[in-house]
Amino acid sequence: MTGTARPITVLIADDQPLVRRGLSLILAPDPGFEVVGEAEDGARAVALAGRLRPDVVVMDIRMPVLDGVAATRRLAAELPGCRVLALSTFDMDEYVVGALRAGAYGFLPKDSSPEDLAAAIRTVHTGEAVVAPRLLTRLISTYVRRPGGTPPSAPGAGHDTLTPREVEVWRLMATGLDNTDISRALGLSPSTVKNHITSIFDKLAVRDRAQAVVAAYESGLVAPGGGG
Repeated sequence: MTGTARPITVLIADDQPLVRRGLSLILAPDPGFEVVGEAEDGARAVALAGRLRPDVVVMDIRMPVLDGVAATRRLAAELPGCRVLALSTFDMDEYVVGALRAGAYGFLPKDSSPEDLAAAIRTVHTGEAVVAPRLLTRLISTYVRRPGGTPPSAPGAGHDTLTPREVEVWRLMATGLDNTDISRALGLSPSTVKNHITSIFDKLAVRDRAQAVVAAYESGLVAPGGGG
């Protein structure tokens, strides 16, 4: 970080005071962050975010009044420039998939290290998804339900604008491969893979890799638990 760079402003939302304080204390020594507020429930988080305009909201999934998923959905609609990093006690949690659908830019389990938390906040601040592909795949394969009648070997309705090559890239992305792995598997250059992924995001109307993987499972392109 340069001396002129502005710190990333962070709002922490969790119904447990000790967790809020602990997260604040983790971030406080790093000059790259500024904790601008704390919220005890989702409704308060939305209200504070509207007033404080933080760069990132660290959002617990399970909270009273308004849960983290509903709060994330509201923030995505009302403050699209505010990135949400969802937290949960369990890394295999259906609410995490709900948060990604609602617009969260990433997910971390609460037992993550302070270093992982700081790195995740920095990542979502840039607009990138922070969920590790294999963790995301494992999580979604447990909780996302494929629409009935959609064969797992082909994308569902609404995805017919993808080229055959884009479908293959999408399939490999959904099974947990990163860009380098996809490049090797298909014999394509990394820049070509990146171009395909950009086109896939545009055609599927998804924001990032996390939402593209959710869409792959929901469409039936990849079967839950089967890897494709």
